[in-house]
Amino acid sequence: MTIDADLKKAVAVLKEARPAYKELLDFYEKLCLAQEASKEDIELDPIEISEDLLSVKRKERFPLIDTTDFAIDIKASEALLANFCRLASDSNEVLAQNASNIKDALTTESLETSALFSKVLKGDDTYLYEIAKRLDIDKKILAFAAYSSIRPSLCLCAEKLSAYIDNESIWPKGYCPICGSVPSLSILRGEGGKRSFVCSLCAHEWEAIRIFCPFCENKDQKSLNYFFSEEEKDCRVDVCGKCKKYIKTIDVRQLERPMYPVVEQIATLHLDMMAREQGLESGIPLWLQI
Repeated sequence: MTIDADLKKAVAVLKEARPAYKELLDFYEKLCLAQEASKEDIELDPIEISEDLLSVKRKERFPLIDTTDFAIDIKASEALLANFCRLASDSNEVLAQNASNIKDALTTESLETSALFSKVLKGDDTYLYEIAKRLDIDKKILAFAAYSSIRPSLCLCAEKLSAYIDNESIWPKGYCPICGSVPSLSILRGEGGKRSFVCSLCAHEWEAIRIFCPFCENKDQKSLNYFFSEEEKDCRVDVCGKCKKYIKTIDVRQLERPMYPVVEQIATLHLDMMAREQGLESGIPLWLQI
């Protein structure tokens, strides 16, 4: 089954099981399909890492690159940003209006895309605040639109860089071994429930320590707990009593549908609400939160 077919099946099953998410899932299905299609047009310059530098990074457990070192196909990302605006025009009123403002800014060239993409990768909150205010665009939506547009480049770049790392061993850190970003999702697979994390930025997946908080690296089982809904045995929220942060976990062993990380994040937003009602915080940067 292809990625597109997996995505469509996952969305169809989730819309039937959780109808409250239909509108959101409809939008994300179109967006994810557009991102997958965009990959066919992307051309990236290779990122070379010398053996000496690679040796140091492996020894010190440093990520391979900084987020600002990602290769991005600007032309393909600009096309996807325009496509994002078209797709958002059929979504909810808030997203549609902000997308319209982004489209106007692109048309009048008052929004410089390469600068936007660069600043988003740097996490430059000041730039995003100022440009969003000037163009009358919600800052979070502007960052989300920009990230959605460069995401295919980031994913393809991470796939190439993964050749430099040992994908067969457990990565003992809470950050992505490719770019150093925090994970957005935890996944349980196979016999014994091997755990892996999915990077919130480049979508790289790595095998992780089973009992472990990725945000403060707490390994004390007594202060690591989780909660779940009786109606949804396939998903839960892992909670760290030390740093008071949480990460959602999908148990693939319980699924009867393909697992597509972005879709799973969307269809479990009620778990985020439950976690925040308990005074917990997401470890994911605000602009990467869905």
